[in-house]
Amino acid sequence: MADQDQDQEYNQPPQERPSGNPSPRPEQTPQLQIEKPPSAPPGQPQPPQQQQVPQQQQVQRQRDRRNRPPQQQRQRHQVRQQGGPQLRDGGGISVVIPLYNEEQSLRELYDQLRNTLNRHGRYDIIFVDDGSTDGSMRVLHELRHRDRRVKIIRFRRNYGKSAALSVGFQHADGEFIITMDADLQDDPAEIPSLVNEIKKGYDLVSGWKRKRRDPLSKTIPSRFFNFVTSVLTGIRIHDFNCGLKAYRKEVAKEVKIYGELHRYIPVLAHWLGYKIGEIPVQHRPRKYGRTKFGIGRFWKGFLDLLTVLFTTRYMQRPLHLFGFWGLLFVLAGFGIDLYLVFLKIFEGMSLGNRPLFVGGILLIIVGVQFISVGLLGELITKTRQAGDKEYSIREIWK
Repeated sequence: MADQDQDQEYNQPPQERPSGNPSPRPEQTPQLQIEKPPSAPPGQPQPPQQQQVPQQQQVQRQRDRRNRPPQQQRQRHQVRQQGGPQLRDGGGISVVIPLYNEEQSLRELYDQLRNTLNRHGRYDIIFVDDGSTDGSMRVLHELRHRDRRVKIIRFRRNYGKSAALSVGFQHADGEFIITMDADLQDDPAEIPSLVNEIKKGYDLVSGWKRKRRDPLSKTIPSRFFNFVTSVLTGIRIHDFNCGLKAYRKEVAKEVKIYGELHRYIPVLAHWLGYKIGEIPVQHRPRKYGRTKFGIGRFWKGFLDLLTVLFTTRYMQRPLHLFGFWGLLFVLAGFGIDLYLVFLKIFEGMSLGNRPLFVGGILLIIVGVQFISVGLLGELITKTRQAGDKEYSIREIWK
């Protein structure tokens, strides 16, 4: 209502001065006399006195509105048109949602997000289309036409969830960054709980699908995978692969993910020194379409686990890993051959028919190769350059 009143005052024509009377100087401006309303006769209630705004103040207000910068006027117009302020760097929530062929669920997901986020200040929603072949982009453009807080990033082809999250993190400006899947299995109503945990002191909070609404072919391998990952990494959380997570902005900007390492973001953040937390979240059954992941992702997941363990612990010192095993093999082979040489010298036993002698030599050769690989890794680490991005963006709507 305040904006409408100001707009009505803005549209009123300025008061014209009588012609032939020049404007007096400021020091000679006469004091405006405000006439008092006639008093009521004795015995009757006095009418309330209305405060009258001097004409000079009204003219000055109109001049101030005319002299307002055009950029400020456009911002106020956008706020009135869109129903709220746009997210700016340093505040609010950014929701990053990678998607692939989720046309049926996008409208419902947007409505649920809007109902939740409208009660929690400024926000924006970043949809990263990972090369969808259905009508997902058409739906996303409809949502953006309704709400400019919806941002769209579209890949030229399917690059995977890690690439989608990586580019989504780059374009997220909120103080808190939320990631979730687009299949409606993650409940947007859990976002306030995740943000509250971040405010308690955590840097990354992962959701835990305690009651998972998936078939046994996915739940049993997932539990085994999470158990092995927790033991090998030392991070005591139950669900590494849950798509519903909350991050501080600096965590999302610093963690580098590629390939299929998105399921190990808590591990990567932990090894950078960030504090990791977890809370149970509601998991819903899939409503539309079918899952994009098969049983093969778990075998790939264990190979990626080896990659994470190596890159987080030995990325800057590969010789410590390869050199350890290389020295172990060399010492074992040298000890075996030294024992056989002792038997040859003092007991006269032949070495040509002893397979153990050949095995000792092979251990020494393997150990030398391990040490050589470690040295080459050290040289590559010292001279490597930052790699090019592994994805190609077709269009961005911000």
